[in-house]
Amino acid sequence: MALRKIRDSLGLTMREVENASTIILRRHGNEEYLIPPSRLSDIETKGVVPSVFRFYCLAAIYHKPVGELFQLYGIDPDGTSADWDASRPANSHLVTLESDPGVCKMPVKMDPGFDLRETSDLGRMVQQWGTVPFSLLGHLASQDYTYGFIGSQDFTMYPILQPGTFVQVDESKRVVVEHPWRSECERPIYFVETREGFTCCWCSLRLNSLVLQPHPLSPTPVRVLKHPQDAEVIGQVVGVAMRIGNLHSGELQASRVSPRPKTDAALPPSDNLKAVAGLDLRSVSRCNTTG
Repeated sequence: MALRKIRDSLGLTMREVENASTIILRRHGNEEYLIPPSRLSDIETKGVVPSVFRFYCLAAIYHKPVGELFQLYGIDPDGTSADWDASRPANSHLVTLESDPGVCKMPVKMDPGFDLRETSDLGRMVQQWGTVPFSLLGHLASQDYTYGFIGSQDFTMYPILQPGTFVQVDESKRVVVEHPWRSECERPIYFVETREGFTCCWCSLRLNSLVLQPHPLSPTPVRVLKHPQDAEVIGQVVGVAMRIGNLHSGELQASRVSPRPKTDAALPPSDNLKAVAGLDLRSVSRCNTTG
């Protein structure tokens, strides 16, 4: 049932899970990755344990670490060392602890001509790559961040933020800033949790209510929710990873006829245009990650 709840929270159907697993199957050339609806139903309702290939596939489709899915079955992937005494190999051998900090490759020396003000090929600007312990990267971070994913049917901030965008959210910036912004690019975008899920949008406060303001070109309506009972600001969006040019016009058209979310109140459409200034996998998903 836990896997079913995860799938429902992302707004994925069994058929969509199968389609996603087919893509992964083709990438790896292994039929073991395929998750037909009948097998997924058995996993969700009959206690059938997924194979290691399907664990991997579900983790990728649900945007979860494999270890988190293991824990749903009472398995701690980092706890194997506690059971080492179950076997006593006769031969001496090397051992590796899962909790040992790993290392990653990252730029350690940049070209002197590298200028952050100009668009450039980052690969050509790196003069030297080096290994850096992951434990060190934790000390480089000065703030805690949440990482969100804008779902395939969330057009709240379109075209500024397209569906499929990953956003970095600074949780220290939870206060909605009111200011006469000179352009929509200056106005802060907030990551908001509501009773229906998550969304990215512009925000403003009205007494004890939070106004969730979409982009004027978005088909999503303005929402007014009680604050903080029905809407909580998680933080401000401070970074994005977004592909461009991959949105089909049919997707936007489909979003215009999709059911509108329930609201406590609604602003007239004119407020959409006067402003200066979503995840289910079809809304915005939140990943609790720091660093």
